[in-house]
This record gives sequence, C-alpha cells and structure tokens, in this order.
Amino acid sequence: MDPTLIYKALSNETRSQILQWLKNPEDHFNEACYLEQGLTFRTGICVGDIQKKSGLAQSVISSYLCTMQKAGLLESERIGKWTYYRRNEQTIQEFAAYIKNQL
Repeated sequence: MDPTLIYKALSNETRSQILQWLKNPEDHFNEACYLEQGLTFRTGICVGDIQKKSGLAQSVISSYLCTMQKAGLLESERIGKWTYYRRNEQTIQEFAAYIKNQL
C-alpha cells in the first residue's frame, strides 16, 4: 500500500464518488442488467455504467479507474469485451488503519 498514491487518487471528487458508488452499488446501479447476464455486483460494475453515472467521457472515467487501480483501491475483472471494477476492501482497510495509527 502506497499512501501517497491513495491520497492522490482520492483528491479528485469524481474518483472519490466512484469509490462511494462501488461501496453500495445496489443504491447507484441497475442490478437487473447484471443478473440478466448471469453476473452480480460482486463481479464489479462495468466501466460503461460508471461512465453513464458520472456524465463524463469514457476515456476520462477509464483514466480515473486506472489511477484508482494503480493506487490499490480497485480491482478489475475482464469478462468478454467488458471490464468490471470493484473496491479492493483489503487496501481500503489497510489505508484506514494507516490513517488511524499514523496521523
């Protein structure tokens, strides 16, 4: 875990929002579409759905997701031509412990 990368990733409001959306995806995304494909939110959320929710260009969202993944905040899984993102709870917990113990 690199706290500096995490701080940088969280310094952008949209990236922070994405992390919040992925915490409770059932509150922010349509699960029926995933169930129709035999998937659940445990797989993650498709880049396209995150892009639609944000209202930003897909290239911007892809860049944001890459930044967050490099910081260890997200994990991804590619299924067919789609990539699904979910929170990396282990890193988030480690970062929370770091904040608690170091600051």
